[in-house]
Amino acid sequence: MTVIQTLIRNATLIDGTGAAPFIGDLAVVDGRIHAIGDLSGLEALNVIDAGGKILSPGFIDVHTHDDLALLNQPAMLPKICQGVTTVIVGNCGISAAGVRLRGEPPDPMNLLGGAAEFKYPSFADYATAIEAVRPAVNVAALVGHTALRANHMQRFDRPATPRELEGMRDDLQAALDQGALGLSTGLAYRNALQAPTVEIDYLAATLQAVGGIYVSHIRSEDDAIIEAIDEAIDIGRDAGVPVIISHLKCAGRQNWGRSTAILGRLDTARQQHPVGCDCYPYAASSTTIDPAIVDDGFKIQITWSTPHPEMAGKTLEEIAGIWNLPQVEAAQRLEPGGAIYHEMEERDVQRILAHPQTMIGSDGLPNDPRPHPRLWGTFPRVLGHYSRDQALFTLEEAVRKMTGLPAERFGLRDRGQLCVGAHADLVLFDAAAIRDCATFDEPTLQPQGIDAVWVNGELSFSQGSSTEARSGQFIRR
Repeated sequence: MTVIQTLIRNATLIDGTGAAPFIGDLAVVDGRIHAIGDLSGLEALNVIDAGGKILSPGFIDVHTHDDLALLNQPAMLPKICQGVTTVIVGNCGISAAGVRLRGEPPDPMNLLGGAAEFKYPSFADYATAIEAVRPAVNVAALVGHTALRANHMQRFDRPATPRELEGMRDDLQAALDQGALGLSTGLAYRNALQAPTVEIDYLAATLQAVGGIYVSHIRSEDDAIIEAIDEAIDIGRDAGVPVIISHLKCAGRQNWGRSTAILGRLDTARQQHPVGCDCYPYAASSTTIDPAIVDDGFKIQITWSTPHPEMAGKTLEEIAGIWNLPQVEAAQRLEPGGAIYHEMEERDVQRILAHPQTMIGSDGLPNDPRPHPRLWGTFPRVLGHYSRDQALFTLEEAVRKMTGLPAERFGLRDRGQLCVGAHADLVLFDAAAIRDCATFDEPTLQPQGIDAVWVNGELSFSQGSSTEARSGQFIRR
């Protein structure tokens, strides 16, 4: 006799495909969805009356920098409280898996943590560590190009030599054999900027044979964005693998309004090659302090600075005034550090978010002492502010962008949909009450409206608190 572990009755089910919601029940057995429909005749060990609230697949955060946070803070409260049940790490060319540092992590790998935390010389070592700590969410991982460079190069202001390239390729191949999803790049960053396209082509050529993907923080998100998009698509096309453009945006005042042309470029390319993108629901970015993108015309908030920690929380304009320096020179004095750049226009953000091929990714920085509110607020903000309040898209479309679409793009089998046999990653939420609470001034406030979250069938978050259940799995390609 089958023992039903959890039975959720009277829910409004949104299945992750974009289909219309429907009323029904859902049963869980051994961590998987056992049945969906009118299950009034069934009994279960745990019965929940959803009261008509929304039951959807667990959200998949396709763009995270949680690589080391998963090991240091395995309860993963910033994610589980939003309904996120799966995170993808290793984005923007930076990853913690398969890294052998010679000293301090190069920028922007320092966003993940300090040198002592990079202690997983192979991808398998990292996967084993994740499985041992068993975080509250599922994990899948990309291999970062900058991380590969750090394994084999002492200087990053040049292309890799043929010998260095062979070593990088061997490391990537080993990680792919051990279950990595694919390769990520962060070509806009100074420690990857001098890598020519042929360097990425050489590495990406390993991906097709194993069914890997190419994910890119492209070489430019401002003036040269079209050329940068074309480069990423060409790399994927040459390698014969799908391409995903990370955190698509129009950065810098001179590029505001270009989202229509950019999305059109992706649509045209998509007719010949699989191309996707992700986006976070804010008009501000967050990364390391970079004097090259300092612009006196928009606000820049400093979140941390190694040489001047006392300046965290101030704007760059305020700091420049204190020091009587131009903002660019103040930024140079603050390095290394982190900052939030209010560099986008809201209309562009909305246009990119609304595109049917756009997935949702938080791009949150859990190691940042004053993080961007996207770390704690991304998914409820999409559901509440943009879907319900702004009517940018339907609720079922919002859910598809964070469940079924990313599961398909990243090849996450049996996740992202409510269907019999799928892993029971589930979120129960109140569509009328869900909202993000994190702000730029108070960035770590939990959202409201998430009633319960199950990861692989285990209740992991309930009524505003973690249950301390940790049932996440490492997902190999």
